[in-house]
Amino acid sequence: MRHATRKIFLHPGELVFAGLGTHVHTLLGSCVAICLWHPLLKIGGMCHFVLPSRPAGTAPSSEPDGRYGDEAMQWFDRAVKLHHTEYCDYHGKIFGGLNISSDNPDNTIELVGKRNIAKAKQMLSSRQVDIKAIHVGDAQHQRIVMDFSSGHVWVRHPHTNGTARVPVDT
Repeated sequence: MRHATRKIFLHPGELVFAGLGTHVHTLLGSCVAICLWHPLLKIGGMCHFVLPSRPAGTAPSSEPDGRYGDEAMQWFDRAVKLHHTEYCDYHGKIFGGLNISSDNPDNTIELVGKRNIAKAKQMLSSRQVDIKAIHVGDAQHQRIVMDFSSGHVWVRHPHTNGTARVPVDT
């Protein structure tokens, strides 16, 4: 990983769209991060959403709320348009969606993780994004780091101190 001139920690509900010299870090449980990277322009983004969509009965907002996957994608829609690019020119990667073991009596967190993963795949596919890597459904939290200079994403499992580099774009 190259040295970054700008390091950002992404919290749930946030999105970053940046370029060369930026590293974005986040910590994922049942949440999902979508990473987009434009290999020619060396720009891209990462969002970190908590739920696939706004729960029924929740008051709508005039601005998208990044805690919800479909609304986080509205931010990506704006960024892609602002940079005069098309989704089909980006590489996509999906992370998170923690898979809780069966000793969770109601499997609520497991269901949220699975729903988040399905939503991320659906949103990228409907926008014709080439999904290059999917690293989801682990049994433990993930810390990920995206290098916006190369589009590479590293996954670290905090409890094992193990680091794995997710497959490099070809």
